[in-house]
This record gives sequence, C-alpha cells and structure tokens, in this order.
Amino acid sequence: MKIKWKSLVISLIIPLIVGGISGFLSSGSMEKFNNLNKPALSPPSLIFPIVWTALYLLMGISAYLIFTSSAPQKQKTIALKIYALQLAVNFLWSIIFFNFSAYLFAFIWLILLWVLILIMIKLFYQISKPAALLQLPYFLWVTFAGWLNLMVYLLNR
Repeated sequence: MKIKWKSLVISLIIPLIVGGISGFLSSGSMEKFNNLNKPALSPPSLIFPIVWTALYLLMGISAYLIFTSSAPQKQKTIALKIYALQLAVNFLWSIIFFNFSAYLFAFIWLILLWVLILIMIKLFYQISKPAALLQLPYFLWVTFAGWLNLMVYLLNR
C-alpha cells in the first residue's frame, strides 16, 4: 500500500490541533486541578499530555486508514463523521471538566464520548480492522479517565 503523505499529515494534524487547542484552553485550570482530592491511582499531571499526544497520533493514523481505504465512500463518510463527532465531544470534555469544574456533567459527557468511541470502533472495524484496533488504547484510556472523573467528583463534592 502506497502512503499518501499529504492525507497522512492532514489526518495526523487534525486530532493534534484539536487536542492542542483544548489543552491550551484548559491549561489555566491545572493549578486548581492539582489541588483537588484525587484517587490513589491518579497518574501525575505530566503523564496526561504524553498519553494524549500518543492517542491523538493513533487517532490520526486510524482516520487515515479509513480515508484511504477502498470501502464505499458512503461507508467511509459515515465512519469519519462519527470520528469527527467524537473528536468534538473529546474537545469539549476537558473544558467542561477543567474550566468549569462541572465534574458530574463532565462524567456524563464522558459517557457520551465512550459510546461514540465504541460506535466509531465498530464502524472502523467494518472498513479496516487495523484502524479499529488503533482506537483501542483510546477507548481504554477514556474508560480509565471516566473512572478518574467519577472519583474526582465523589472526592470533591
């Protein structure tokens, strides 16, 4: 399979920019977050940008595999629309959680994200199994983030 470099670079840049803007917009709230009661399994703050960067890169590669697949255009369009929707929901979660400190609403929002990721994985799997598998670390991280979000809510009400 020949790599379409322009499509790959665009596919990588989109989630990185979305994540970067979201991180930038919520970065002013990190001091407040660091002072919250957190569960014992909460990773150090330094871990989050590293993990998210890796996940955004995997998302981009995954989207590229869908975009360049030989699947019918309609099937690819539906899958990529769900991809874009989950990316938008992902973007808003950190603003809800960090900027507004709306921990319960953020948890409910994260459940929506979790469901959208599952739908995306299913749609991607029908087009490209590797693209779907590349989303599994994201799904697992969001599952863990959901637990952390719920615990932050419960420990800080």
